[in-house]
Amino acid sequence: MDKFDVLRKYFGYSSFRKGQEEMVDCLLSGRDALGIMPTGAGKSICYQVPAIMFGGVTIVVSPLISLMKDQVNALVQQGVKAAYINSSLTDTQYDKVLKNAALGIYKIIYVAPERLESVSFINLCRRIKISMVAVDESHCVSQWGQDFRPSYLNINKFISMLPNRPIIGAFTATATDEVKKDIINILQLEDPAVVTTGFDRPNLFFSVLRPAKKDNRLIELIKERRDKSGIIYCSTRKKVESVCDLLIKNGFPATRYHAGLSDEERIKNQDDFVYDRKPVMVATNAFGMGIDKSNVSYVIHYNMPKNIESYYQEAGRAGRDGQEADCILLYGAGDVQTCRYFIENTEPNPQLTPEQNEMFKKREEERLKHMIFYCRTSDCLRNYMLRYFGDGAEENCGKCSNCLTKFETVDVTIEAQKILSCIIRTGQKFGAAMIVDVLRGKINDRITYFGLDKQSTFGIMKDSKPTEIKYIIEKLEEQGYIISVGAGKPILRVTEMSYPVLKGKAKVKVKKTVRIKTKEKTVEETVNISLFDTLKQIRYEIASQKGVPAFLIFSDASLMDMCRKLPVTPEEFLSVNGVGDNKLKQYGDRFISAIAEYKATGVENTDEQDSQNNIEKTQESEVNYAYKPWSEKEVEKLRFEYEVGIPIDKIAKNHGRTNEDVRSRLKKEGLIEE
Repeated sequence: MDKFDVLRKYFGYSSFRKGQEEMVDCLLSGRDALGIMPTGAGKSICYQVPAIMFGGVTIVVSPLISLMKDQVNALVQQGVKAAYINSSLTDTQYDKVLKNAALGIYKIIYVAPERLESVSFINLCRRIKISMVAVDESHCVSQWGQDFRPSYLNINKFISMLPNRPIIGAFTATATDEVKKDIINILQLEDPAVVTTGFDRPNLFFSVLRPAKKDNRLIELIKERRDKSGIIYCSTRKKVESVCDLLIKNGFPATRYHAGLSDEERIKNQDDFVYDRKPVMVATNAFGMGIDKSNVSYVIHYNMPKNIESYYQEAGRAGRDGQEADCILLYGAGDVQTCRYFIENTEPNPQLTPEQNEMFKKREEERLKHMIFYCRTSDCLRNYMLRYFGDGAEENCGKCSNCLTKFETVDVTIEAQKILSCIIRTGQKFGAAMIVDVLRGKINDRITYFGLDKQSTFGIMKDSKPTEIKYIIEKLEEQGYIISVGAGKPILRVTEMSYPVLKGKAKVKVKKTVRIKTKEKTVEETVNISLFDTLKQIRYEIASQKGVPAFLIFSDASLMDMCRKLPVTPEEFLSVNGVGDNKLKQYGDRFISAIAEYKATGVENTDEQDSQNNIEKTQESEVNYAYKPWSEKEVEKLRFEYEVGIPIDKIAKNHGRTNEDVRSRLKKEGLIEE
């Protein structure tokens, strides 16, 4: 069999995705390779196809038990002999895997990096033919990576103990140039091919929101996605608990995951999520790195992560099946304080020198700065992220919250001069909150203690709102006129760039929001709705019988492809994406029978008409205008409520109006666009 035969027979695809074929060809030719591909781009195919074609065994080094379990389950479903070795196995199970491996039963063995030091495992690998070592999440080898794991430093030592050096493939979703160099050097890749597919995930919609009340906005967001599976990331265990309780009280089937739970509860909660018993997971970043769940349709960050790498990796757990998905970040100023606290209180790595630990901390602060700027930027969010990773990108993607927001460029030179002057005159030793209070002329104990009420800049912006001053301070920092110094509660200092502004020789301009467009709702597959539900039920029954997650039988994308193609013969069924020979043999009859029965009833056109009617009704409802006149005072209150982030249903209740009345008026005021 050639690579295409393997791809079709075992994985059910007729062609490779971008970058996959190049990686497969490199490894099959005997050349080391480093693949940098976004989450959901199909990295595992890159080493699984060559592994099936090689004569010996492929060892896959993976950091997480959950990933190994899911990957091995998926391979077994596809007809590939595979196993995993990690701490979850009993001694008896471990001995059985070693015995089967010695007999040549497996093509692929997943192993935790800690096991590479096991004498029994090393002895096994010295006796059998190891064709390839694939290192998943290879950024863990770098001390500059966001997930450094000292155990990954043992990989090269393990390889050196083998009688013959195997081909080495390294794979990661996120790697800056520095991390990329570390991967190549530490794993000692020989003349590796470096395949970078680009970091863009076109099916993901990126959004940053700054709600006045996060809990209210979160409930609103989950309600809009009630039938979907999603992950909500929080920065602390305490916040995970409170958010999970909030969702449960509001009737959402949610569960939780963090390091403070017992092993038994973590496993149970993870299984509840993976098996769709509890489709909403609230978790710290301890969750998800190895979760191979394809139907996650949204990821919401309740708190801002410490760096772009972590955010990109966590947000990328949405839309792995290629379907449209949302990545939403709820940003608040308190998030910055929390991240700085974590960085400042990071335990020193005993394997690094004090100088290296200090340098690592400074790098973390620098990465945090880029994360903060992502949350505050008025530019395209996708473009910002791609440029951070060194990718080229269009100026506007048209598929992020900033691209759907209309901005106007405003000259704020005078306001900037006042702010910069205040920072200098107060000795460049206070944070943003104090500077805002001084500029607004606020009297409190700290201001009088330091004598700041006697400063010439005291009260010179008393007519400005605190949010307006804070926004300009953020933009001055983003544009390099000021910097934040120190962790915890940093102080503001001006840079050399600020002096031409103060002398009137340079202008400062910022973008301000004019109005916000509503995200265009993607029209998902509207035909064959009843058939899709029938196929989902069949999938659920099979998965329950086999004791595996439903998406391992077929992904939602595969079911939708069945609805499009309506296959009624084995040959036609094989044309469905994700259907290989093994799945055809195991499940083909039940799905084909259901599709044939559906076609025999002749209801396809009925479904299409019903869907069209629903769309028409929705469109009609969206153009109803308020019948009750709005007073000038009421409109002023409406604008304020909307701008501070109060949910539309709450605004409607405050005014005694319907949600549609409120939306219509917001459109008329130019605050939203549909």
